[in-house]
Amino acid sequence: MLVNIAPTARRSAAVTAPVAAVMVVLSAVLGGHRGLIGAAIAVFVVAAFFGMSVLALSKAAKLSPQAMMLAGLGTYFFKILVLLFLVGRFQNSTAFSAFLFGLTAIVLVLVYDAALAITWTRRKELYVEPDGER
Repeated sequence: MLVNIAPTARRSAAVTAPVAAVMVVLSAVLGGHRGLIGAAIAVFVVAAFFGMSVLALSKAAKLSPQAMMLAGLGTYFFKILVLLFLVGRFQNSTAFSAFLFGLTAIVLVLVYDAALAITWTRRKELYVEPDGER
């Protein structure tokens, strides 16, 4: 069974984009230019992470469902480790607000994942081969 995750990913990104704009504006209001820079960096990092996930899952979906699951888990753990490294590395930065960076990243990840889960559960996809082959 070949899975096309592009429509689901596009829908999730479309839901996440307005939330990203709200978080950037809110961070700019709360943290000034440091908050704006922190939120903008978080939006870039989260967009890069989910773009990487879509690429990895698209490649793995062509192989097997097991490969897709392994790719999903692998990219998830990689993203968490990189995000932990970035927050730890830049927590004392004076160039941007690390708190608003982390808050924006967490909010965007939660919104994207929730939109992905909701979109995926509403999909009507055949799980039985229509021509009867196994």
